[in-house]
Amino acid sequence: MTLLASFIGTGTLHAILNGLAFFAFVLWLSLGYWTYKDAKRRVEDPLFIGLSVLIALVIPFVGPFIYMLFRPPEYLEDVRERELEIKAMEDRLAKRDLHCPVCRSAVDASYLVCPVCTTRLRQSCTNCKAPLEALWQVCPYCETPVQPAAVELDQTQALAPPRRERSA
Repeated sequence: MTLLASFIGTGTLHAILNGLAFFAFVLWLSLGYWTYKDAKRRVEDPLFIGLSVLIALVIPFVGPFIYMLFRPPEYLEDVRERELEIKAMEDRLAKRDLHCPVCRSAVDASYLVCPVCTTRLRQSCTNCKAPLEALWQVCPYCETPVQPAAVELDQTQALAPPRRERSA
């Protein structure tokens, strides 16, 4: 017993307790700082960021765990990156049909015939010669009614390019 009493009386115990208290204080501030940095990366609203840090500091050691229960699951940077990837995919899909169905070369939306393989892509209006889509019933440029026979492509013409004759 005298060994324990002498240990308590020497001040070594006070130094250890002061060291533990200092460690707990630094840990408490570190958790508050971590909450602030994490909330800044996940939340745009400064009010929610401030509230998160306040909870982390007012309720020591438990506040950050409360914040972790209610924080958004992903970072703002990841959300923005995913939105950009989705937009890029949508742009690629929108441009996907701008290729010739036979030779896959790039064609413009106004082309009537593929310049590489001469496959007929669209019919032209009988009045203004503007390119028409297959389902249109009237030309949107000159209001000329489209004859169904003019819109439907011959199956052999759509599948294979016309033959070119060799010059001798």
